[in-house]
Amino acid sequence: MKRTVWKCCLLFAMVHAVPLHAQQPSAAPSSQRTPYATQAPNLTNEKLAQLDQRVTAAQSSADNAWMLVSAALVLMMTGPGLALFYGGLVRRKNTLAIMMQSFMLMAVITVMWALVGYSLCFGGNGPVIGGFEHAFLRGVGTEPNADYAGTIPQMTFMVYQLMFAIITPALITGATAERMKFSGTVLFMILWFLVVYAPLAHMVWGKGGLLNASLGGRFPTLDFAGGTVVHISSGVSAFVCALYLGKRTGFPKQPMPPHSLVLSFIGACLLWVGWFGFNAGSALASSPLATSAFVATHFAAAAAALSWSVAEWIKNGRASALGAISGAVAGLVAITPAAGFVAPMPALIIGLVAGACCYWMVTRVKAIFGYDDALDAFGVHGAGGTIGALLTGVFATQVINPIFGAGKAVGGSDGHWGQVGNQLVGVLIAWGFALVGTLVLLKVVDLITGLRVTEDQEIEGLDITQHGEEAYNLES
Repeated sequence: MKRTVWKCCLLFAMVHAVPLHAQQPSAAPSSQRTPYATQAPNLTNEKLAQLDQRVTAAQSSADNAWMLVSAALVLMMTGPGLALFYGGLVRRKNTLAIMMQSFMLMAVITVMWALVGYSLCFGGNGPVIGGFEHAFLRGVGTEPNADYAGTIPQMTFMVYQLMFAIITPALITGATAERMKFSGTVLFMILWFLVVYAPLAHMVWGKGGLLNASLGGRFPTLDFAGGTVVHISSGVSAFVCALYLGKRTGFPKQPMPPHSLVLSFIGACLLWVGWFGFNAGSALASSPLATSAFVATHFAAAAAALSWSVAEWIKNGRASALGAISGAVAGLVAITPAAGFVAPMPALIIGLVAGACCYWMVTRVKAIFGYDDALDAFGVHGAGGTIGALLTGVFATQVINPIFGAGKAVGGSDGHWGQVGNQLVGVLIAWGFALVGTLVLLKVVDLITGLRVTEDQEIEGLDITQHGEEAYNLES
């Protein structure tokens, strides 16, 4: 045994033995030598530069992937989400008509966005409206636009913002449901997009916009994902449309219950899921801020669904499916401007407040004033967006998003109560633009195409009279 061990040791020593002269590098002429002190830093800098390029490319790829997914999620909110949600809430004879309005806006607004919409919203640096430098998408390619999103192609940013422009006018159709001409709807929405949405989007999100909080706004309004731009504008415009068009034939004496809460339930669930792209995607990167917005969005929706259901239970002795899904949407609306600025617990508070307040708007205020907001676009989006915008000023904190600079207070929670005043300015401007712009456009469109269908057409249903088809073939 000892002999075997010694043989192994000897063999190991012979294999690994290296002559002394083999360990010495051969001398080179002094003219061919590169001083190590000069060579090492060059190699190190080159490797660091290569590493930095790889890290930047990886970050850009991750951010771009998240933003493309978010864009798809936001588009899903319009079709099928909103189309199913609204489609189930109307009477059977108007199902396809309301869904067709959402679908057509997906096409019409896309074309308008490519022609001039994106440029009006994100071109130039004026206080109210952008310029035409990106008309026909000139200069919008694969390179980032550092003013808005420095790690993703500008084309990705462009298509993501397009999805917001699509769903915003589609929300208005909830107030005009079951009585507005299809031709009048399309023309009105095109003009509304140019006159109301584009200026508000530029003022809040565009460089140099009057309300922009990060790029030189006079009144820095915190609106992470569209409380003013999307929900207040569409909700208030919906209210004006409902008043202008008048009540549906038979309202409120004739019962007009939803024809399929199953469709609405599925649509609401799709809206909830799609809203993660809407809010968390507004971080414009796959980042911790996106995670914070994702969590705030979910918590607010859940709290609002409970808040609405509890209020309904107290009043009626039971909680309905329609109330629960309406509450969830109200919470999603209210958290939209705050998602990237508030912690989870304030998100719960915003959801609780929004659910109860929107329930009150839909059940009490609507009954008191007697307006026919068919699918409660104003009660949920107008009221919920206003509540969320104001509470953003209360609960926003620099720990979540130091938008004004490191260490600078953001909202009331940080001691900067003046931000509530800025939020109020933003809310009032959004209300004003929506009220005046919508009223003027309704009168213009009414003169050109007319807005309301005839009484006979309304009684027969818009599916047949506007599109020549029915949602359900009950004879087969």
